[in-house]
Amino acid sequence: MIRALAAFVLCLAAAAASAAPERYLLDTARSQVTFTYSFQGREQQGTMPVQAAEMVLDLDTLSASRVSVTLNARAARAGFVFATNAMRGKTMLDTDAHPAITFRSTSIRGSLRGAAVTGQLTIRGVTRPVTLKAGLYRQQGTARTDRDNLVVLLTGEISRSAFGASGYPNMVGDRIGLRVVAVIGK
Repeated sequence: MIRALAAFVLCLAAAAASAAPERYLLDTARSQVTFTYSFQGREQQGTMPVQAAEMVLDLDTLSASRVSVTLNARAARAGFVFATNAMRGKTMLDTDAHPAITFRSTSIRGSLRGAAVTGQLTIRGVTRPVTLKAGLYRQQGTARTDRDNLVVLLTGEISRSAFGASGYPNMVGDRIGLRVVAVIGK
C-alpha cells in the first residue's frame, strides 16, 4: 500500500514537473508599449501599438517559455508631430521600407518577479540581441491563485544607432528607454 501511494505521488510530481507551457493572449486594448528618448536634452515619451504577439509561458519553469512580438512602427507616435514624422523617416525607423519592429525571445531566466528576457530585436532590418528586465504580476482584482489573468512588465534600453536609426544626432539622444505593460490572459 505504501509503495502504491509513493508511486502515485511520484507520478503526480512528474506530471506537475512536465506540465506543458500554456498559450496566453495579449489584451491589446489594455496593454501599452511606451518608449522614452531625449529631445534637445528633455525627456520625451512615445507609444507604439502591438500588431501581433505570441506568448507561450510556463510559470513553473520560466526557461521553457517563449515570446514573440511585432510592433506597428508605422503607427508609432513620438509625442509631437515633428518628432513623429522625423521618427518614421528614412534616417530613423524608415517605416516605408520597414513597417514593423519584431522581438523574439531566445532565453528567459530568473523568477516571476525578476526575470531577464533575452532575444533578437529587429529594427530597420537590423537584428541585435537585447535583454529586457521582466516581472509578472496578477491583474488588479483577481484572486491570489489566479494564473490565468496576468500583467507582464518589461523594461530596458537600446541604442538607436546600433540599429541604424542615426538621424538627428544633434537633437535626439542615442539611448531609447523601453517600457511594456502587457495585459495577458488565457
